[in-house]
Amino acid sequence: MPAAAQGTPFGHRIHALALYLKSNQLFSYERLQGVFADLFGLQLSQGALMNMFKRTAPVFAAGRDDALAALRGAEVVACDETGMRIEGCNAYQWVFCSSKAVVHTAEFSRAAQVVHDTMAGHEPEVWISDRYSAQQGHGQRHQTCLAHLDRKARFVAENGSDLIGMRVQFWFDRAFRLARDIAALAAATVKNRRRALMRDLDAILASTTDCQLARELLGQIRRARDQILTFCDFAGRVDATNNVSERALRPSVIQRKVTNGYRAKWAADAEAALRTTVDTARLAGRTPFHTILGAVTA
Repeated sequence: MPAAAQGTPFGHRIHALALYLKSNQLFSYERLQGVFADLFGLQLSQGALMNMFKRTAPVFAAGRDDALAALRGAEVVACDETGMRIEGCNAYQWVFCSSKAVVHTAEFSRAAQVVHDTMAGHEPEVWISDRYSAQQGHGQRHQTCLAHLDRKARFVAENGSDLIGMRVQFWFDRAFRLARDIAALAAATVKNRRRALMRDLDAILASTTDCQLARELLGQIRRARDQILTFCDFAGRVDATNNVSERALRPSVIQRKVTNGYRAKWAADAEAALRTTVDTARLAGRTPFHTILGAVTA
């Protein structure tokens, strides 16, 4: 095949813009076609757009490798996962967040092996996640996401038949206030408030109830008891929630609703590498489009 036939008539900025609109503004192929036609007079087929994405996929491998290296040296890691579709099958978008890196990965599995493969034996000082079993046991200490338990407590407060849900809800309100103010508090104050919270939590857990919803809530909190206030021992370094991971996954959730998934595994892997590069660069203050353009033109 002649060399000219193997190239592309589109420059780096067109490639970067297509990637930016697809991955960051969550455009579908049809909307991308409309944007390029209306703004630039470019009539692009969906096949041409796919070839753009496939052609540029390898350029984000280096950024992903750098982010992985930073993640595997992190002291605090937050992790979450959400469902997705790849090649018509159920799959999962995983995200791993630290202060210096955000790593996305698309896998067909939701098992703990994904964490083992990603972390490559590194055990951070603190692991932040929800109570899903595959998220347990990956750090020296664990911080359970309080937002998940708080949502359950509010549901029980509204739908339960006693006051257990409300008592737990008020307890979480106090815990969130401590998490919000902890960086400005003296160590002795944090210690005293933590002790008071644990004392009151144990009193709630010792309560008896005939409400099934309340019993389930107490059981969840009882199992997570030793992971609930870990953030108190790492003032300003460990969040009480896993919101950072949920925010990192939100674009993937929206895109799932827009496109219903990926037709090929390479596309899911390529977008995960792109998101990894962009989200990690964002931590250093770089904008998504210029990060993508820099990778494409490198």
